[in-house]
Amino acid sequence: MRGVFVDANEALAVIMERLERPGDPKMRINRDPDIKPEQYPEILDGAEIAIVDHTALPTEVARKCADLKHVVFLGTGARSYMNPEELAELGISVHLIKGYGDTAVAESAIALMWASARVIAMMDREMRVGNWLREDGMQLTGKTLGLIGFGGIAAEVARIATGSGMKVIAWNRSPKSYPGVTFTDLDTVLATSDVVSLHLLLNDETRGMITREKIFAMKPGVILINTARAAVVDEAAMIDALKSGHIRHAGLDVFNIEPLPGDHPLTRLPNVTLSAHSAFRTPEASENLIEAAWVHCRRIVKG
Repeated sequence: MRGVFVDANEALAVIMERLERPGDPKMRINRDPDIKPEQYPEILDGAEIAIVDHTALPTEVARKCADLKHVVFLGTGARSYMNPEELAELGISVHLIKGYGDTAVAESAIALMWASARVIAMMDREMRVGNWLREDGMQLTGKTLGLIGFGGIAAEVARIATGSGMKVIAWNRSPKSYPGVTFTDLDTVLATSDVVSLHLLLNDETRGMITREKIFAMKPGVILINTARAAVVDEAAMIDALKSGHIRHAGLDVFNIEPLPGDHPLTRLPNVTLSAHSAFRTPEASENLIEAAWVHCRRIVKG
């Protein structure tokens, strides 16, 4: 059984090669992170396993990959790049990797929260063009952080936030418990949190879940952090809330269009701090990610 890492950047390619073990399935690494979906059949060249970092795999393209049986997606958000149910109908199994970057993403969410509270990016931008902008920030010690969705990443956010003196409350679709976190209903989280941080997987239930009504049910002056998926939020409503000041500041790592166009409305708002879908990008997380991908491949070969 053969595999191809179809869209490897150099850093991931090096880790993939280093973690290979004797007896592993033969793996070819395509060192081109900018492939187009229509190139899949040529790049796979009859391989049964595709390791995919970020390139969309439309169902109609998958139909042309005659021998493809397994997609190992490097992350949990495969649904943003392919339709697992449709691929399953073609006999292609999609394998996800969970937990590899929980700490990395949590630290990024915390960093965006602090940067948003103290408007660091705004002051940095202004000072670089000669403006001595001094802004009052929000002191976060003693404030309430509301987590929407509570998996491994949110647990790490809660650990860091409680250690910094914040009160942490959370809503999750299924019952959860965690030291120092009070679980409550979604309406309470929205209405009482000074900071709301989103930690939801994207699926049919969560797509568009943070509606205009939910945004304007948030506490006036709230800080909104999203390191999950952009599509869980009504983007137009979020922009309106930022313009009106109902949302004091947003720290965003995920977007409906990626890369984010330079003329996108979010780039024109001063009260937004942007990062380029990079919350998971640390050497430690990459190491965990590729090791987990190899584990999937080994398990697949063993049947």
